[in-house]
Amino acid sequence: MSGVAASVSSNAGQFDRWIRTAFVDLNTELENLYFSHQDRGRVIGVGDDVKQALRDNGHVHIVKLLAEGNTGDGFENAFNLLGNVGMYMAALRRHELTNPAREERSPFPLASALALHVGASLGMAPRFATSHLATHNKAVAGVRKSFTSLTDEFLFIDDNTRGIIGLQSAADAIMRVVHLGVSSPVADVLFENAATALKSVVSINERLFKRLDPQRFFYSVRPYYKPYRVGRQEYRGANAGDFPGINQLDLLLGLCRANDPYYSQLLVDKMLFMRPDDQARLRECMTYRSLLDDLLELSCTHANAPWYQNNARAYLQVCDLFGQTAAQHHNELVRKFIELPAADLDEASKQGITASGPPLPVLLRSLELLRDMRMAADVSGVTTRYADLARLRQSIRGTEQFESQTAADGLGA
Repeated sequence: MSGVAASVSSNAGQFDRWIRTAFVDLNTELENLYFSHQDRGRVIGVGDDVKQALRDNGHVHIVKLLAEGNTGDGFENAFNLLGNVGMYMAALRRHELTNPAREERSPFPLASALALHVGASLGMAPRFATSHLATHNKAVAGVRKSFTSLTDEFLFIDDNTRGIIGLQSAADAIMRVVHLGVSSPVADVLFENAATALKSVVSINERLFKRLDPQRFFYSVRPYYKPYRVGRQEYRGANAGDFPGINQLDLLLGLCRANDPYYSQLLVDKMLFMRPDDQARLRECMTYRSLLDDLLELSCTHANAPWYQNNARAYLQVCDLFGQTAAQHHNELVRKFIELPAADLDEASKQGITASGPPLPVLLRSLELLRDMRMAADVSGVTTRYADLARLRQSIRGTEQFESQTAADGLGA
């Protein structure tokens, strides 16, 4: 079975090949039809014969897999199957063959049953997750999974994955600092590794924002990440932040706190949208004290020690770089590729355009709050670690020179 592990059932293998081939072709054909119209947001009544083919051809595979029963053949294959049925259901949602706003339950009970079965067995939400199209998106003959063959979707998937890998690498380095202790003389190499990883994320983001077409992203890529119903329950879309690394950085650096009501709700909401091993990594980091709290305590008695000066300075560089990635995400990606294109829509068309479900203004405010927390910004009405970071900066000898260099490098929060 070319491109599919030998242990995968023949039905699961056939479904995987369909997702990688005909499914992509049908979606691409529909996206080009939508995009060719003056009203690019119009979906209903366009390409109905193609939509029917997508729905019916996918249904054939769903029937076989559901009848087969336990089709997973182990975690990785079950995880792959969950991604495939999730992508199929996401496409049905994108093409308005289902819409949670007008339904009390999914009109696709068999696909729902399969997704619920596999999702429950894995301990995950019964829909495709970010990891299906990012960190665990297995390429076959150089081609990764996608909804379409559009250049802009490939750009988004690939650079989003590169960014996730960079953030996770930074988080892994910071976790090692926690285990060694922030006063360790070898923490320098780990802070350097984290900073290097975050600098790569900044570069990847800059490149993506220059190359990605805002119109294509908004009209042809983003719609596959909408919420949809599985059975009676509506599940939010996959978010780019559905991986542990970004929250490990939040918590271990001390920029966010797990006992903050807003932030703790965010953690709870995302758990089932990650793989169980990623869920475990996030839970583990919630048990540790932050590096910021450790450094502030140490500053009372050890501020003049060389190890303190070196490690505190290295820690602050990581915080500044992490803040820059947060600012990039909101000020460039969200604004340029979601907020501005959405401004051209009428009020009816703005309903349900976000992956997480709430109206766009509510989502934007939530993202602004998260950005400010990660940047430790001095913002009225928002609880951040601004004052604590300012106190830490004051404990470093040559602080003025450090801050001048930070500003010159474009890293200031």
